[in-house]
Amino acid sequence: MSQSLQPRQPDHPIHSVFTDRWSPRAFTGESIPEPALLALLEAARWAPSAYNAQPWRFIYARRDTANWDPIFQGLEPFNQGWAQRAGALVVIASAEQAVFPGESAPAPNAWHAFDAGAAWASLALQATLSGWSAHAMAGFDAGAVRQAASVPEGHAIHAVVAIGRRGDKGVLPEGLQSRESPNGRLPLAQLASEGRFPAGASGA
Repeated sequence: MSQSLQPRQPDHPIHSVFTDRWSPRAFTGESIPEPALLALLEAARWAPSAYNAQPWRFIYARRDTANWDPIFQGLEPFNQGWAQRAGALVVIASAEQAVFPGESAPAPNAWHAFDAGAAWASLALQATLSGWSAHAMAGFDAGAVRQAASVPEGHAIHAVVAIGRRGDKGVLPEGLQSRESPNGRLPLAQLASEGRFPAGASGA
């Protein structure tokens, strides 16, 4: 890769993996070996969850396999345009019910989406540590992906993640090339406040 990236600067000292991680769209088209992909999902498996319910589910499809095209076709055309060079696609879903301690029957799990997000973050950070990149997409046809990945009812589909080796931005359409760099974050002072909701952080 010829392009260089400006390092992100955190407001407070943190491990560099948090600022090194970002979501590129330019991939090399290199396949990811199944053991390497399973290592990323292993990291996701160890994410925290409410009552240790572990609601997350992962359905993966590696490029150049029969599982790839059905899930790929469920992506919106815009995302197909760049995700076609990914090494794998991973559908992230979560069980909407769980059997909680002291109970014998499933009950609604209000935290399933929150916990699936924690699993995705673990996957993304492990990808960065392992020399891969991950980009989560909300642009997909939920019904088509549900059918393609055989996701049963009672499970929410949150994202489809493209995983691959980061490639040169020149493979992207011109309109995307200018966006192919790590983005910034709002100042922590705008997001965190002691004792009360941060001023100016309502999202309005």
